[in-house]
Formats: sequence, structure tokens, C-alpha cells
Amino acid sequence: MATPISRSRIGGSKKYLLYFANHHTEFRTSELVALAEMFGIEPPLKDLELLDQECPFFIQQFSSEAEAKMLANRSVLIKFVVELWGHGNTYEDLIESLRNSHDSVVPYLSDKASFKIVVDGFNKSLPQKYKIETIERLTERALPFTGKIDLKKPDHLYYLLEDYGKQKKNAESLPQHVYFGRWVADGNRNEIQNQRINKRSFIGNTSMESSLSLLMANLSKVQKNMLVIDPFVGTGSILVPCAYHHAYVMGTDINYLLLHAKAKPSRSKQKTRSPDESIRNNLAQYGLEAYYCDIMVADASRHSMWRTSEIFDAIITDPPYGIREGAKKVGKEEELVLLTPDQRVDHIPQKVDYDLSNIFNDLLNFAYKFLRTGGRLTYWFPVHRAAYKEENIPHHPCMKLVSNCEQVLNIRISRRLITMQKVQPYREDQNLASQTHVDHYLNASFREMYFKVTENPQKSLKSEGNSQHIKKPP
Repeated sequence: MATPISRSRIGGSKKYLLYFANHHTEFRTSELVALAEMFGIEPPLKDLELLDQECPFFIQQFSSEAEAKMLANRSVLIKFVVELWGHGNTYEDLIESLRNSHDSVVPYLSDKASFKIVVDGFNKSLPQKYKIETIERLTERALPFTGKIDLKKPDHLYYLLEDYGKQKKNAESLPQHVYFGRWVADGNRNEIQNQRINKRSFIGNTSMESSLSLLMANLSKVQKNMLVIDPFVGTGSILVPCAYHHAYVMGTDINYLLLHAKAKPSRSKQKTRSPDESIRNNLAQYGLEAYYCDIMVADASRHSMWRTSEIFDAIITDPPYGIREGAKKVGKEEELVLLTPDQRVDHIPQKVDYDLSNIFNDLLNFAYKFLRTGGRLTYWFPVHRAAYKEENIPHHPCMKLVSNCEQVLNIRISRRLITMQKVQPYREDQNLASQTHVDHYLNASFREMYFKVTENPQKSLKSEGNSQHIKKPP
């Protein structure tokens, strides 16, 4: 098991223990750094590179308790934060550490306020009898609190945490590390349940789950009074957490039937869409209708529909992969001539397939033209894991890659959450465009990759192209 990382910082006054949820572990570092930057907290970049996804504990020094609270209150991957009073590999180490923590401990020991101690174990269920015995041993030898115990509404809450690592569970195993500290703040994980998509009136086949939507908003540093757009808005699941953070939201989608609630319902046993199903009503459901700007039926590839102005503070999206929903854009498979004005007025434009390679390059070009300098673009990039390489990610000279995190969907397929930041303003006289060094979808669409099953991964690599410059899969 990796030892929890501690980082000293000039001006830091106290150490805090961040206890992460054992969920979406691959995004911990990216979210923590993004939120630290957003709140003006110096992020521990060097140590975070070593943060083990298997260890949910991270020790960090903040200049004030307010910093720890700001970080926790916004994070959806942190369970809670405690002011760390002591820690060690054994209980003897912990007791010795607590005895040496006079500045933090003494004022609370002499306080007559009520208290409660919660004992919790990572990767092991602890019997109630063991918890009581552990608390008694700790209070007798190191923490002689003078206040009264209150299990319902204590004035102070303390956590005694045991880390059993990833070792095989058994009754005789001992903790590899133990921590004790005063509770400071919970993470924002309750909002995951509040925004669950099955509670919304308007959902679709590809609606993004609330935990990932909230995470995308955090990686994009969405804040009050920002303007956020989703160019492939669908049912607007990504816009909800942005509006929750008091940003103004809007989106576009080419699917007229879906946006107007005329498409086939996604819920089981629902035969027809309700007339009140809309993105606007989803926001109204959470009391966020004031942050709704507009949703337009539009082709995301047609950038000329917008005025040449850097107006968006963040672009957050999940383009269609062609699995459950196909990607389309306005185009003509055959040349069509409209003879009369009446024909042109009533004409419904033809649509053609919109391949993923063009989608992502168009998305970066859109960000370069309409995203404010310093603003962020966050999007999902689906891949065949064995064939993926860093050169598959499109790049733009004015867009800096901030983070690239993998979410494994199965043994063969994953998707990568890409966050980029615009570093130079748009200039019309510069012919700058997005490029891809190695096209991941050159010889096979992602749909073909998704449904293709082979017993030999190397054979799959060759049959799907991109066989040159193959790196070891992540």
C-alpha cells in the first residue's frame, strides 16, 4: 500500500487529511488540482503525481481551515476532511503522535463542549465492540476529553480512521495506517444523489450520470456568472451542475425531435414523451431556471452561425459516439437543387454521418474561436484501449492540454476525459486549426471497435489500424 503523501508548504499552519470516496479514483488528482487553482490554493503538483489511486487518504497542509472547507464543499470525490491531530503505522505510533500535538489538541480537551468519535475502517468492516474498545483505549491514553458524549448533535465530531489497504480481507488483519482528527467539512457528494438523472423529468439514452457531470463542471472551474455551452447538449444533463454553480447555460443539438420531446422515450414502460419534458424544465426542477439562456436546434459543425466573439467561459460536452446515438451534421449525399423560394422555405436540410475525428477537430476549432482566453474545454474521447496512444488526442497551438484521465468501461473499451485551456486569444488573420497526429478512428469507427470481439488483442490492433508506433496499453 502506498504511504499517504504529506507536503510541507511555507506559511502552512496545520495538516489536514483528505478522505476520498472509493469511486472514480482515476479523477482524484485532476479534480483536486483544478479546485485548488480555482480557489487560489497552491496545489501540491509534485506529490499529487505520486498519489496512489488505491489509497483514499491524502495529507495536505493548508494555510487556513477556510481553504480546506472551500475545497471540500466543492469536491464530489472527497468524502470529508479532518484536521489531522495524529497518525502512524500502529496505534502506539498514533498515541505518541497525539501526545505531541499539544497546540491542536489541548484547547479541545479542556473544552466542556460535547463530542462524538466515529471509528471507520477502509477495506474492512469493524465490529461495534471493537470500535468501543478502541475509543476507550485512545481516550484513556491520549485524549482525556472533559466534555460530554453526544451521539446525535455533538459540538465537535472526531474521526478515528484505520487503513487496511488493498490486502485481502480477513478477521485477523491489522491496519497499515491509523489517523485521528477533528472533522472540518464534508465533500459535496450529497449533490450526486440530489441530481440523479432518474429523478429528472427529461432524460435520454445518453444522459450523463450526475457524478461525472459535477466532476466535469469542477474540471472546467465553473463559477458564478460564467457562460457555459454544450454543443451536443442532448437532454442537458451536463448543464444542470453548471447552473447549480450559478453559471448561465446554453446548448445546441441537431436532433430536433429530442429537444422538442418528440423522440422515443427512454424510460421503461413510457410510451410517449410528456409535453413538459425539456432542458428548461429540468433546471426549473432544481430552482435553477434563472440560469437558463437558450437551447437551439443547430449543427455544431457550422461555426459561421456565431458572431466572431470570444463569449463562452467554458465549453463542456460529451459528443455522440455512434453506439446508442449516431452523430449527424447538415450535408448532402447527393446534389439537391431547390427551384423555388417556397421549396427553400419548407426545406428540411439533409443530414450525413459526422465522424468522430472531425467532431473533435471541429470542437477544438470552435473553442479557439469562441472560448475566452483562460477558459476551459472539457470533453469525452472514446477509445479502444489496446490501440490508444497519446498522439490520438487532437491538439491546437492555442489550446493547452490540462488533464487526460481514463474511465475504463470494459477490458477493451474506455473513454478519456480531456480538459484543455485556451492560452492565446483568437486572431482571424492566423490560419490556426486543430490537428491529430494519429487518427484513432481512421480504419474503424468507434462503433465497430465497440462491438468487435477478438481473442487476440494484437490481432485486433492490426485489423483496426494504428499498428505503427504502438505503445504499451495504459
